[in-house]
Amino acid sequence: MPHHHNFDIVEDDEKDVPAKNKCLTCLRTNALTIATVAGVVLGAVLGIILRQTKDEWTERQIMYIGYVGAVFLQMLKSLILPLIVASLVSAIASLDLSLSGKIAARAIAYYLTTTFAAVVLGIVLVVTIKPGAGQSDLESSSSEDTRNTTTVDTLLDLVKNMFPPNLVEACIFQYRTNLVASDENETDIYKFSIETETVQTTNILGLVVASAVVGIAIAQLGDETRTIANIFHNLMALMMKITTWVITLSPVGIMFLVAAEVLEMENIGSVMSSLGMYFATVCIGLLIQGLVVLPLLYVALTRKNPITFVSHLGQAIATAFGTASSSATLPVTIRCLEDKIGVDRRVARFALPIGATINMDGTALYEAVAAIFIAQVRNVSLDFGKLVAISITATAASIGAAGIPQAGLVTMVMVLDTVGLPSEDVSLILAVDWLLDRFRTAINVMGDAFGAAIVDHRSQKELKELTPATPRNSVEENKDMGQQTTDGEKTPEINGGLQEAS
Repeated sequence: MPHHHNFDIVEDDEKDVPAKNKCLTCLRTNALTIATVAGVVLGAVLGIILRQTKDEWTERQIMYIGYVGAVFLQMLKSLILPLIVASLVSAIASLDLSLSGKIAARAIAYYLTTTFAAVVLGIVLVVTIKPGAGQSDLESSSSEDTRNTTTVDTLLDLVKNMFPPNLVEACIFQYRTNLVASDENETDIYKFSIETETVQTTNILGLVVASAVVGIAIAQLGDETRTIANIFHNLMALMMKITTWVITLSPVGIMFLVAAEVLEMENIGSVMSSLGMYFATVCIGLLIQGLVVLPLLYVALTRKNPITFVSHLGQAIATAFGTASSSATLPVTIRCLEDKIGVDRRVARFALPIGATINMDGTALYEAVAAIFIAQVRNVSLDFGKLVAISITATAASIGAAGIPQAGLVTMVMVLDTVGLPSEDVSLILAVDWLLDRFRTAINVMGDAFGAAIVDHRSQKELKELTPATPRNSVEENKDMGQQTTDGEKTPEINGGLQEAS
């Protein structure tokens, strides 16, 4: 075997070998997706086989079948609180306020606007199309919410819960208004006595607001709070690792959840048809968000051609679809914006990591659609107040979702809790979630990229007043962007050591 005297020759030889290696790398990269699909298929097969063995399965027997899946859901629920608090505080504390208050404000305003627009779009589509309507075989297994309340009270409760008097108590309880008839003959609900009751469920909205305030304070104080900022950065990294472990167990949990769900169904064909409508509804929403809403916003604010912009993002979109991870796609997105589109590196390296954490248009749309779809399947009516609650919670959930494959399952449980649906109902959408995860990740990355480009275009004046940036299209610089990621790209060192944004 000839000796190699430089790295170029070695790299060329390695490129000749890899047909097999590329296949193995592809399988390793998509191992979780493949295992998840296998879990769904095996769960469905197991459920169908068990259905054939007995005419009727009791509730206790079905509970035994789905026990492993129930434990998996408990593990997901345990991640909600630390994951959302750590990710929000870490992301907001990483804001480089020295860059320019106006630039930061533009980025945050864009991200919140597009995320909320995606939620509203999803709600409009699912309420209009009604993919889960007519499923009489799946009547609600949850206890009906029989309390008396009005839409106004629901909205007022949302605002009150955003400012909990006790943050420790907010981790366990939230308050809500309950109207009690003072007279049996009284029919006007607005004349009922007003009482306040506590519900044993995490007050997510209150914790989101508290986390945002803490993050902003840390960002403004700068060096004075560097230690506590690093604590939250480390906590975020810790939670990402634990979340990855739990998600790795999802194929097994999903298999038993699906098997138990199949045993509960009376008409499998009808449910599969409804699931197809749900899949189509989410895809239509993602297409409208990615090909209409975001490009129109880009044209309106920059007067540039969005088709050219998207064509330069091809590698990032493909990476997002292939990995289903906005974190893994981050270095590719930064390279596309800096090298191909010419976005100022200061804006790209500020806006994209923050966007990858708090701007998840596709995830927000999907969670809103999924929650209402499940409510339709379970024949649970949703008034305007609950729709508003879903929109706010889905927005908050997408902000707190980790940028790793299928992490939306964690926050999906939170959204279901908001409308009083059992968390086990997440199994209704698992059969197609693995594929939708890839589509919504691609939209997430597109939204981040459009946002960075818009902020760059609108911030030229502020950028000129700041310290001159290094050349925009420096390929050599990109070779030193930081540490290697699993897919061979490099993760930039961003915002004082927050190396990977979710």
